[in-house]
This record gives sequence, structure tokens and C-alpha cells, in this order.
Amino acid sequence: MLKRILIGSPIRQKPAVLRYFITSLERQLTDSLAIDFYFIDDNDNEESSQLINDFMTKQHSKGSQVTLKRIDSITPYARDEFTHYWSNDLIDKVANWKDDMIQSAREQHYDGLFLIDSDLLLHPQALQSLVSSNKEIISTIFWTQWQPNTMELPQVWLKDTYWPFQSDGTIKDGFGAEVAANFIIMLRKPGIYEVGGLGACTYINRSALEKPISFQTITNLSIWGEDRHFCIRAAALGIKLHVDTHFPAFHVYRDSDLTRAKLFMETTQVLVEGGAVALNHTHTPIHTPAPAHGKGLTIHMANAGPKLVLSMIVKNEADRYLRETLEHHRGYIDHAVIIDDGSTDHTGDIVHEYLAGIPLTYIKNESSQFHNEVKLRTQQWQETIRMKPQWILNMDADEYFEQKFKDELPALLTAPNTFAYMFRLYDFWSEDHYREDQYWNAHAVYRPFLLKFVEGYSYEWKQTPQHCGRFPQNIYSVPHKTSDLRVKHMGWARPQDRLYKYERYKLLDPDAVYGWKEQYESILDETPNLVKWIE
Repeated sequence: MLKRILIGSPIRQKPAVLRYFITSLERQLTDSLAIDFYFIDDNDNEESSQLINDFMTKQHSKGSQVTLKRIDSITPYARDEFTHYWSNDLIDKVANWKDDMIQSAREQHYDGLFLIDSDLLLHPQALQSLVSSNKEIISTIFWTQWQPNTMELPQVWLKDTYWPFQSDGTIKDGFGAEVAANFIIMLRKPGIYEVGGLGACTYINRSALEKPISFQTITNLSIWGEDRHFCIRAAALGIKLHVDTHFPAFHVYRDSDLTRAKLFMETTQVLVEGGAVALNHTHTPIHTPAPAHGKGLTIHMANAGPKLVLSMIVKNEADRYLRETLEHHRGYIDHAVIIDDGSTDHTGDIVHEYLAGIPLTYIKNESSQFHNEVKLRTQQWQETIRMKPQWILNMDADEYFEQKFKDELPALLTAPNTFAYMFRLYDFWSEDHYREDQYWNAHAVYRPFLLKFVEGYSYEWKQTPQHCGRFPQNIYSVPHKTSDLRVKHMGWARPQDRLYKYERYKLLDPDAVYGWKEQYESILDETPNLVKWIE
């Protein structure tokens, strides 16, 4: 039997945001659910009201029960690029509307009520994940810069008004800072966690609906906000509160968020028949087949919060290490930008197969540009920053981190005042040994692989046709750190790989203008010094 779910939302919203909100509701995967709607139209914009009417008419024609209430008395509500400005009167009105939705869900014996604000965009699997959690009250997580140029923080907290983050949206020194850091690291890992407060995107199951939960003000408390009073009541009734971080929502808090909102909608689109969503060179959606090696379709925003984009150049990697490399990366990335530099084998098929379910931008050059590496790297850079990523992980097709990188990554992405990370790269000369001698000791220095993108910063490239670097040359001028996590470079591990690279360097840089002649010649050494790798 299908579970009956009521979706409730008080709506006063700009049309540009409202269209995304409605679309995110329409695309929810609800095979096991019967969805009805209860909307409050509090708009002072005719276009927004018409969008709501059209949506409700459409849902009614599809068999959903719909309730739409128009509010004629509009309470002033201001918002700008800094914050949103709430009044006590508006909070009281919203509390009454939400309580009406609770009462409606009770009286009509719904299995659950999902309350959502109209500036939130849902991942297609979000509602199913909430319902299947079997928690009495649980929210989908979302992250927001509550003030400009501050750290993104979640809409859930541990106790009081917003502890351990507190009022100004920054993490304080002392005990609270350590708790806050650990809390954020935990929430960036997919899972279900108990919290002390939540709101704006909350599922309430039948068991909780049968209890006297309410958003009304508790008169002997000075804590401000209807969601906080709701959470305090729930806790007093013995109801535990939880957050689901498997499928984070996107919060359109400012008009400037609309560009990233569009990207969120594109990259979390699910094709009904299976497969991934990719973008070709014209950036139009194309269908790619489901993977042949047993992975089903899952679009999963692995690390809620900072958006991590894998950026990679590939060429004729089908019979090398591409499969193994992508298997390592797919567990923690949110998007991939792959530049195929004129492959003539089935490299593209492997990319789509092993990244199935991961939002993908795949661009294939008709002819290779590697003879002028800076041109190729700047192409890769421009396509990557077009995604407006928060973090860029730039790896070659034969490079991946040691196993513990996945567990330690969330802490790297949330460290304050850090805009780049440097790691040591180990050149493998076999499957389990790396080379270490006067010519091959790359692991003695730290190199950048992980960069926090800063829009508006003037990035500059080293203008050389070879060895220009994978990132702009001036990233060392931003605050950066070294990490003890190690990168495994498998590109030299097989004799045929070494011979190919030797011949390529001799062809592209015969006079060693951009490299080191003795190192080029040492590639074919028969008895290099090798060291056993210990994971």
C-alpha cells in the first residue's frame, strides 16, 4: 500500500526561485508514495500566484488532493544580498499556517507531513529518503552562508538558539569551536544523525503527528523563531530530532545564488529510465547507459556543503589505469569535468560507465592539444570553473589518493582560511613499489592537487607549451597547507608506459628546454632503486 504524504508550504517567493522550487517537487521519485499538497499563497506578485495555481491544477488533474489558500493581508517581508528580515508578526503567521497543515494531516490520517520552505530545491531522492528513515521528525540538510563571505553552515544545530555556531554565523574560539568543527565534519558525511534543532525542510511521520506538536510560541521562552519552539516542544514530548545528509537540498538564500541553483537542478536531474546526466561540448543533456559492472543509478551529493569537482584530462586511457582511478574518485566527488583530448579508443565509454550517476561534463577535442599543454590546461580550467565549484580536485587519469583520503577529505574542505592543499606524489615503477633516486623523488616536495576556487581572483598561467602546471601558477599566493595524505601515480608502473613516455618527451621536448635531460634518459634505467609501498 502506498504511503500517503502531505506536502505543505507557505509561499511568498520570486518567480525565478519559485519555478525551481516547483520543478524540484515535480521530479521527486515517489513510486512508493501518494502525494497531496497544501499550499499557502502569501505572494504579492501575480506571476508567482499564477505559477502556484498552474502547479496545483496540474497536480489535481493527476489525482492528487490539493488545498490552496490565498492570503489577502500581506505582512511586510524584506530580504537582500545580506540576509532575510523577519518580524514577530510574520513568524506568528507562519506558525499558524504550519499548525493548520499539521492539523489537516492529522484529521485526514496521512502517514506523514513534509513541510518545506519555497526557497529550497530538493534532490530527486530526498523525500523518499526521509520517509524511509522511519524517524518521527527528520529534516533534509542544506547549507547556507547566513552572512556574506562567511562559512557555509547547516540549518540544524545541537541546542539553544544555534549552538555551537551561535548568532553571527561564525565559529567562536574555545570549546564551542571544537564541537562545531566536529559537528560539521560529521554532517558532511552521508548518514542520519540526531540533532537538537532543525527546520525549513522537515518530515513529520504519523507517530509524531499524533502527539501535541506545534509551532506556536512558548510564552515563557525568549528564544526566537517558530522552528525553535517546535523543536523544544518535540524534545519535551520525548521525540528525537534527526537530520538526513544523504541528499542535501540547495538553499536559494540570495538572488546571487540563482546561478548555482540552475547548476544544482541540472546536475541532480534523474532520467527515469536509468543512466547518468552528462554534458557534451554544447552543454545539452545526453543519455548515457547504466554501468555494465553492477552499479545501479544513484545520483548522490557525497559531501554536503563544499562542492567538490573532479577535473581531469584523458587521452587513450582505456587500457591503462582509468577504471581504477575513477573508482577511487567517484566515492567523494560531486561533479566531474573530463576533457578527452582526442582519444581514438573507448576512453569515453569508460568515463561514462564508471562515473554513471555522478553529474558529468564530458568534452571531447577532435584533435589533441597536448603539444601546447598550456592551451589544454586552460581549456580544462575554464570548463571547470564554469561549474562555479567551491573546490577543484585536479588529477591525471593515472593518479589517485591512498585509501584514507576519503575519510579525511571532509576535514580538509572545512578548514578555515585554507585555499589550497599540497600533497606528495609517488611515482610507481610497479604495482606496489615506487621509485626513489636522484632523478625520481617527486615525493620529496609538495604539489597542489586541491584548490578552493575564488571567483574574481586573477588567476595566472605559466605560458609554456610543456610543464605549465595543472593549476595557475599564482595559487601559492593564497593561504595554503601541506597534507601528509599521499598520491599514487601509476603512470610509470608498466614497462610499456615508460617506453611510451620516453618517446613522447623526446618528440615534444628533444632539447629538454622544458624538462631535465638526465631525467628523461633515466626513464629506461634497468635497475632503478625501488621502495615497497605501505598503505
